[in-house]
Amino acid sequence: MGGEVSEQILDATTFWELLERRTALSPDRLFLIDDAGRQLTYREFRDKAEKVAAGLHGLGITEGTPVTWELPTRIETIVLSFALSRLGAVQNPIIHIYRHREVGFCIAQTGARFVFTPGVWDDFDYRAMATEASRDLHPRPQILDGYANLPEGDPQELPPAPTDGDAVRWIYYTSGTTSDPKGVKHSDKTLMAAGTGLALALETNADDMGTIAFPYAHIGGPDFIVMLLADGFGAILIEKFTPAGAVAAYAEHGATIVGGSTAFYQMFLAQDQQLGGGSMPRLRAMAGGGAPKPPEIFFEVKEKMGIPIAHGYGMTECPMISQGSPSDTDEQLAHTEGAPIRGCEVTIVTADGAVAAPGVEGEVRVFGPMLFKGYTDTGLNAEAFDEQGRFCTGDLGVEHADGHVTLTGRVKDVIIRKGENISAKEVEDVLYSLPSVENAAVIGLPDSERGERVCAVIETAAGHSDLTFAEMSAACREAGLMVQKTPEQLEIYNGPLPRNATMKILKYELRDQYKDKQWQSKDKQWP
Repeated sequence: MGGEVSEQILDATTFWELLERRTALSPDRLFLIDDAGRQLTYREFRDKAEKVAAGLHGLGITEGTPVTWELPTRIETIVLSFALSRLGAVQNPIIHIYRHREVGFCIAQTGARFVFTPGVWDDFDYRAMATEASRDLHPRPQILDGYANLPEGDPQELPPAPTDGDAVRWIYYTSGTTSDPKGVKHSDKTLMAAGTGLALALETNADDMGTIAFPYAHIGGPDFIVMLLADGFGAILIEKFTPAGAVAAYAEHGATIVGGSTAFYQMFLAQDQQLGGGSMPRLRAMAGGGAPKPPEIFFEVKEKMGIPIAHGYGMTECPMISQGSPSDTDEQLAHTEGAPIRGCEVTIVTADGAVAAPGVEGEVRVFGPMLFKGYTDTGLNAEAFDEQGRFCTGDLGVEHADGHVTLTGRVKDVIIRKGENISAKEVEDVLYSLPSVENAAVIGLPDSERGERVCAVIETAAGHSDLTFAEMSAACREAGLMVQKTPEQLEIYNGPLPRNATMKILKYELRDQYKDKQWQSKDKQWP
């Protein structure tokens, strides 16, 4: 299983060296194309990034300089990122939904000396926000345009490119909800290990055409760009995502792999069916991660579009953990998150600290060259790793005899009803099988009698009536769920369920919304 990546690529130690090696191998191959039709070959991209690196160097950015950028997915963003890699700067990419509190925290904690924004973009003034967020810092960072007018200079004036691939060059932040975001430190090598593992698992080749519709500032950005560099193919960039616009661009430019997350799978399927099917003629697979994938969605895409979904699993601290491959069986693709990628060691640990046998649920712990270098707040590190140096993900899962991994929920997302653990994901998978359910979130709500009660929050599918309590209960019984796992409360959500920039459903918002709602059981079946 797996594609082939040449040792000449695998031996690269930094992002810039990886780009140089790919440019030498494939100088005239298309690298990036945006939804406005602008294109760059590998050589054109390398040359552009080197000129921008010289311009940045003229501003005073050198090896180790901390730089924050909050930019949309476009060619200039990737050029800027590689220019910073050429200089060995420490990059802090921020997803565009972050606002004043989070942006100010990231700038202050990283000590950013420069902040690149798109100015006014999508009706929001990012420059003004960054200026205000850093107003009380001493010294204040320079706020610069990173959207279109990148500085350029003479590459001959650049110092030699840094060669230490183990140095911390990236700081990504995990989303904070009730607390400050956590800064996650990565090196070029950690991110490259994740991206090459992704390429091997997805069995990509030079004839593919990828797509980046998600925020490039997400940890998935370097995953995907390294995959392109590993095999020498190109990608279509979508700056402002709409299903219709993305599918039109993908059809025009011959996309072979699309995706991003479960929500993207659903949107692409709906758009394809609206157009009568066959909307992306070269498409061979959907791929992504970032959120659970109900098996029903895999089978629906396979039936209606004739392609597999190769779903994966990763997180900011470990960008790629496991990944489905197009050559996996339908059973593996539907019911697992794939096998661990090249170099990643996955261990399932039970509550008593023992290593779980195949098929036994426990916490997922990971170790390997793609694992992060610790948090910027070093006080968080002690609880993040176990005695063997494995990262404790907080995810629950099982590893099967064939090595594939299935996630069963979050340690903190387990609903404890009268002392019994209930996996929200297990219930959600049942709900997703119902035609009237577009999206579902199962949450635990405080309950004086039970400790927590099980509540299903449903987004109704277009053209269908709202799911009834009786229909939900019957579906759970027919699926063989224990009576205690069947939701005791059903809420129909008015509109799309709340999501973050990577399309994860924000369960904490739903808990806050429904925790104090007056409630009375509609069914007395629960013991």
